[in-house]
Amino acid sequence: MKIYSPWEKAFRRIATPFEHFIHAQTTTGLMLVFMTVLALVLANSPFAESYLHFFHVNIDFNVGSWALSHSLHHWINDGLMAVFFFIIGLEIKREITAGELSNLKIAMLPIIAAIGGMVFPAMIYLYFNANGVGANGWGIPMATDIAFAITALVLLGKRVPTTLVTFLVALAIVDDLGAVLVIALFYTETINMLPLGLAGGMFLLMIALNRFGIHSILPYFIVGLFMWFFMLESGVHATIAGVLAALTIPSKPKRAPASFSEDTIKLVKEYESYPAQDNYMMHEKQKALLLNIKDKIDAVGTPAARLEHSLHLPVALIIIPLFALANAGISVDFSSIGDIIFEPVSLGIITGLVFGKVIGIFGLSWLAIKLKIAQLPKGSTMNQIFGVSFLGGIGFTMSIFVADLAFITSPELILQAKVGILCASLFAGLFGFFWLKYIAKKVS
Repeated sequence: MKIYSPWEKAFRRIATPFEHFIHAQTTTGLMLVFMTVLALVLANSPFAESYLHFFHVNIDFNVGSWALSHSLHHWINDGLMAVFFFIIGLEIKREITAGELSNLKIAMLPIIAAIGGMVFPAMIYLYFNANGVGANGWGIPMATDIAFAITALVLLGKRVPTTLVTFLVALAIVDDLGAVLVIALFYTETINMLPLGLAGGMFLLMIALNRFGIHSILPYFIVGLFMWFFMLESGVHATIAGVLAALTIPSKPKRAPASFSEDTIKLVKEYESYPAQDNYMMHEKQKALLLNIKDKIDAVGTPAARLEHSLHLPVALIIIPLFALANAGISVDFSSIGDIIFEPVSLGIITGLVFGKVIGIFGLSWLAIKLKIAQLPKGSTMNQIFGVSFLGGIGFTMSIFVADLAFITSPELILQAKVGILCASLFAGLFGFFWLKYIAKKVS
């Protein structure tokens, strides 16, 4: 008799870690679209005041005379987003150790494209704002929203080769690394050395845990929590702690994979040697054997891979949507939106994300391929790279994050920045999608 038949197809379908990653990013992209629209509707509705008030409610943690008090908006941007940055750190580490970025010959194209896609948008932005009040926002158009960009490619299905998706993922990972460095180095106003030193001590302790072969996640979580708190108190943006923590998580298995098959087969054979119980109950020994098999699976896997797999969906379904809901809602007088778009900050972001990304990603990719420094992804064309370069202009999550840091004391500039980000991301995403769907030809 077959049991639990509705789940059989799910169990038979074996997805690779990369497929899980793509699925998580697609889910994030779809949720982002929904939450962004919801935030914009709420911010321009009769509920606008309640919407804004909700995210400015203070949440306090008190232990005796010690207190930590921040608004819900602050907790989302500095607390929950640290988990998002932790995922980014795990993705960066995976790509460098075992992904596209581990092979320098293959990695050269996305690395060069990503550098171009960061430098040119920043330069174009500064062209409009170098001597103005918005000069500090040069980091805003540097970012690429990996979730939105990958969602667009996934929706295209077989019209684009899988190597193009891999190229975009690698490019976005390098882009994320650049954004993290920019936040850490250029968007920190004051530094308190004592808490920063304590955060550094926690980081070194986590490295020591790794070096001593500690594979349990709990010690890393506890020490990482302290590092996040000290980083928050230091003045350096607390989300950087998420990236640093991710780099210390072990990415090597506790047990060599070579002996896994032999040991597991023995345990499975022993499991099958016990007769079936009534009502499909397992023998007590069988339960112990299953736990043993689970321990061996955990030992042959890595903490980094397990965390990346288990955290992707909560980040996709909870953290990023909450961030979008808290940050994408801008109250706009639509009769004056044309004036806002032509403000230097908005104009710099729009031209940076659209034209800067295309010049940087497509232009440097073309140059690198012509000079034989890098090679075109197998089965793809320069026409498709051109379309992908527009998808790279979808800034959104990281761009909004940087905008809040760059213009923390100026709501007016934040409004201009968010209008620019939304307009540029919408145009770049739609143009890139339709270019790849109707104009770019797939290699046969």
